[in-house]
Amino acid sequence: MTKPLTILGIETSCDETAAAVLRYEDGRATLLSDVIRTQLAEHAPYLGVVPEIAARAHAELADLTVAAAMNTAGLSYADLDGVAATAGPGLIGGVLVGLMTGKAIAQAAGKHFIPVNHLEGHALSPRLGTDCPFPYLLLLVSGGHCQFLEVRGLGDYRRLGSTIDDAAGEAFDKVAKLLGLGFPGGPAVERMAAAGNPKAHDFPRPLLNRPGLEMSFAGLKTAVARAAENARSDNEKADICASFQAAICDVLSARARRALEKFDAGTDEKRFVVAGGVASNKAIRAALEAEAEAGGARLIAPPLRHCTDNAAMIALAGAEHLASGRETGEGLASGARPRWPLDEASAKADPVFGAGRRGAKA
Repeated sequence: MTKPLTILGIETSCDETAAAVLRYEDGRATLLSDVIRTQLAEHAPYLGVVPEIAARAHAELADLTVAAAMNTAGLSYADLDGVAATAGPGLIGGVLVGLMTGKAIAQAAGKHFIPVNHLEGHALSPRLGTDCPFPYLLLLVSGGHCQFLEVRGLGDYRRLGSTIDDAAGEAFDKVAKLLGLGFPGGPAVERMAAAGNPKAHDFPRPLLNRPGLEMSFAGLKTAVARAAENARSDNEKADICASFQAAICDVLSARARRALEKFDAGTDEKRFVVAGGVASNKAIRAALEAEAEAGGARLIAPPLRHCTDNAAMIALAGAEHLASGRETGEGLASGARPRWPLDEASAKADPVFGAGRRGAKA
């Protein structure tokens, strides 16, 4: 397909209800609208995302968010070429809301429906506003995921290594909860760390010297929990946050260094992409930028707005699949997937996905 495509994207995998309209032509994307409605107020009293509350909020906000995106774009549903919605992985209640909303619109308007892997949205997100051709090395680092992947092309992903327990973003949230810093935890820890001493605590760097690209953050979280038991003042909490953040930076930097050594771009320019919510952390970005420069690579990251969950990346993924003629999944027959590995090898090894089960039908 060579004609311009106009795609509505819908994202409801966790605690953001988002919709965006994107125009895609000659491999370039132009955002016509980009609406994100957060649920911070709903989850703040619980210091974390409550799945039932998230699903209920998505059900209340989905139609309004889509309408706002379409109104901002100045388009009707008849003007669309397709509708893309997150089909997983994520909180199943929220995923179902977005998936059902997208299917209803596509079926009523007679348009293509493209179920999108949320992780693929993050993987492609740097292509929203930057010249970022394939292939590239990707560090996907978010609240629920932390993995290095080779992105060889659309639908062609190979995992190099990942966390064996907690994700880095999950560790940030747990540290914030331990120290009573509020929700969302990642930005709260980063703000507190700015006033602390990163050498005040010698926290562990799990698996740092072990071969391979696997990571672990559970032991680091446990060490912080012990230190937090004796933290009373803001200064003490700031030192804990700064030391914790420094440990995360060291682990990600060391693994990035090794990943860059292993990654063969096959081109003159080596590109290192970092995406996901944790990519908005300035200290982590700076550390990864230093590793990229030392490894002869160019660091590329999405704009801060598109590091966290958003519908623009879902619309882009849908547009790229539709333009390529290789739509994902089964269109209107696709189901919601709480788990959906991005790389083919992990997908085949997954006891649920690999067995061919389609998850809950929407």
